[in-house]
Amino acid sequence: MTQEEFLHIYRFMKSRYGIDLSRKKEIVEGRLENYMRANGFHSYSEYMNVVESDITGRYERELVNILTTNHTYFMREFEHFDFLRGKVLPQLREKEAARKDLCIWCGAASTGQEPYMLAMLLKDYFGFEHNKWDTKILATDISTDALAQATEGRYDKSQIESLPEHWKRRFLRPLQDGRYEVTKEIKDEIMFRQFNLMDVFPFKRKMHIVFLRNVMIYFDKDTKNRLIQKVYDVMEPGGYLFVGRTETIDRCSVPLELIQPSIFRK
Repeated sequence: MTQEEFLHIYRFMKSRYGIDLSRKKEIVEGRLENYMRANGFHSYSEYMNVVESDITGRYERELVNILTTNHTYFMREFEHFDFLRGKVLPQLREKEAARKDLCIWCGAASTGQEPYMLAMLLKDYFGFEHNKWDTKILATDISTDALAQATEGRYDKSQIESLPEHWKRRFLRPLQDGRYEVTKEIKDEIMFRQFNLMDVFPFKRKMHIVFLRNVMIYFDKDTKNRLIQKVYDVMEPGGYLFVGRTETIDRCSVPLELIQPSIFRK
């Protein structure tokens, strides 16, 4: 891969998806090399010409799937879920007692563990009252491959071991192949959709809870600031934003209140 070819790919991903690959030439080349060979491309320039001219969008989707990382797991940064249950949900339960309607968005759903955990937590928290509330979760991701796995909702035994036992008994069912599948009760609580965070947000209602964890590490400062401003604009007053524990927000540009590290309130 020549430097010119790398810059072509870098600029394409940056302009379309906000993803900054400027320091990841070796990773880009390593991930694309086998794909190029398997699909008969003789150069990265030839490949990118096909990506940009393909009106079906197939090659672009495959490029995004190859170059985006979708590493997540159940119970990741579980202190966020503890805070949600102990502080956020009691506040929202009181505030929205009349409407009984919560708007929740997972902006980097990956292979589904995060939104499924949120759905389990909400079912557990509201208990017998849950059927009186609308707590459906919008779960989006840029990767169609990740969303396909998320929608399937099937996980190896090792992947679910960290979940609370009563959640495993109630919300997962064993399969004949040794894996476990999320129950229909939980799947019905989530709407999985493909979405590019760089696009205009189409949401008609304001969000009470936004999980945008471990995705901004791929963006430069200006892209992060623009994204957080868009998120702020679609949040309910008093709504909560959760980001990854290693991520930061420039609160000089967006007036979010820091509640504790990685948790913010509008």
